[in-house]
Amino acid sequence: MSIFIEGLLSGLLLACSLGPIFIALTHTSLEKGTVPGLVVGTGIWISDIIIVLLMYNFIYKIRSTIESQSFIFWMGMSGAIILILFGIGLLLKKPTLDYHKIKIKKSDYFGFWLKGFLVNTVNPFTFIFWMGIISTYMIGRSVSNNQLALLLGTIIGVIILSDMFKVYLANFLKKWLTPNHINIIANLSGVILIIFGLFLGYKTM
Repeated sequence: MSIFIEGLLSGLLLACSLGPIFIALTHTSLEKGTVPGLVVGTGIWISDIIIVLLMYNFIYKIRSTIESQSFIFWMGMSGAIILILFGIGLLLKKPTLDYHKIKIKKSDYFGFWLKGFLVNTVNPFTFIFWMGIISTYMIGRSVSNNQLALLLGTIIGVIILSDMFKVYLANFLKKWLTPNHINIIANLSGVILIIFGLFLGYKTM
């Protein structure tokens, strides 16, 4: 199997996973629109690229740090707290029901971007996934730098395209959603984020 196909399959596997990142994308798109959803996606993608570059260039140096118990504990607890706060925010916030009256300030876009960046960065699965991929191919299979770059580029490309599809799909489907549907989705998303956060905190302790 070629490196490109392996990267394609790995990216599709990650794209099909449901979790905090999926919720952040779809909920923002449903409530705020396509552009804010894509801004959240941009934060996620930049977070992925930064993590990939760190792993790609410094995996030998940071492997011991990532495996240390203190790093795992504080990263896990920080992630748990942020996910729980996001979840509580979704439960308490009344969804915007009239999409035509939404006016997004320029200052709001940084908040959308930061939301995507933080949700992805504090998610331990992000580090585990990229560390597993890079260490497997760099150390386990001893692929060349060009092959590894092709693999990682393919995975990130699939992630970006799939996230954009999720945003546009959510924005398209909201035309058929009633205010009650939006409220249910927001509450369900909040509950799922809180459960993710509690589970992460439990596994970290």
